[in-house]
Amino acid sequence: MAGNSFGNIFKITTFGESHGEAIGGVIDGCPAGLTVDYKAINAEMQRRKPGQSTIVTQRKEEDEVRFLSGIFEGVTTGTSIGFIIENTNQKSKDYSHIKDTYRPSHADYTFDKKYGVRDYRGGGRSSARETASRVAAGAIAKQLLKGITFNAFVSSVGDIYIDKPYQALDFSKTEDTPVRCPDIETAEKMISRIKEIKKEGDTIGGTITCVIKNVPVGLGEPVFDKLHAELGKAMLSINAVKGFEYGSGFCGTKMKGSEHNDLFNTDGTTKSNLSGGIQGGISNGMDIYFRVAFKPVATIMQLQETIDKNGNIVEMQGRGRHDPCVVPRAVPIVEAMAALVIADFWLLNKLAKI
Repeated sequence: MAGNSFGNIFKITTFGESHGEAIGGVIDGCPAGLTVDYKAINAEMQRRKPGQSTIVTQRKEEDEVRFLSGIFEGVTTGTSIGFIIENTNQKSKDYSHIKDTYRPSHADYTFDKKYGVRDYRGGGRSSARETASRVAAGAIAKQLLKGITFNAFVSSVGDIYIDKPYQALDFSKTEDTPVRCPDIETAEKMISRIKEIKKEGDTIGGTITCVIKNVPVGLGEPVFDKLHAELGKAMLSINAVKGFEYGSGFCGTKMKGSEHNDLFNTDGTTKSNLSGGIQGGISNGMDIYFRVAFKPVATIMQLQETIDKNGNIVEMQGRGRHDPCVVPRAVPIVEAMAALVIADFWLLNKLAKI
């Protein structure tokens, strides 16, 4: 299987399946001499782990990261950083009923047709559990990027959304509610909606907004490796993501050039930031902000019609422990992937100036 690695200089390769012994990864390109803050890594893992509230899946995983190489006495050595995260709470029997059945809107059918074999237990390699390895790697990338901050938050659930600009939000309140929305009044509405959906045996989608602050000018390349293109690839590689926009995004298509242009201040900043901190594929030193769209989780606790591996029409119903809405747990995943992209370009810039 190809496509298990992400990045060029700061590079992560992940391995493992949802119901296997463990998942994990190898980080290449991390410079030597970085003092690793294990508590910070654990905090990121706790934000993503299942079972953290009543509005997410009740699978219980501690998601403790065990490092195998590349760190000596708490400091990176410049060699490959290997790590594993053990799976301790699998309930594979919850998936026995779909052994020969393809779940609607899952990777079951395409995976089986491509490889001729699939691990039906929780989706195997295509499970969102793989993203735990990304969060671990992203936590190290964040520590490398001192001074650069990543602030992701849930900006909508279904048709409930924050109706104010991100500049008016207090990011310190993002973790105050289980839905990870810094606007408390909106957060309460989101939580109520998710609970309603869960009782119906259904799921709901939403969006996550991410704001990256203190990014230096000059990250990104002007042709194929544009900074926003790599951020888009990173976000679209996350399970359940259906869309990505940065800066003015699709709203910008409704504006005239005279309204949309970011006019310069004398110090090189701009009076507006509809460019989203990126111009010509290169960071301009202003806030980078983007929005990521997540579909409703495909597994629902309702009877649905589907097909089996022989093409027969059959009925199936989801079982086990699943998120009624994925966006609360996806917040640290979005931050992690953003950090991996920025770390990669940050190191590339250092090499370019040698």
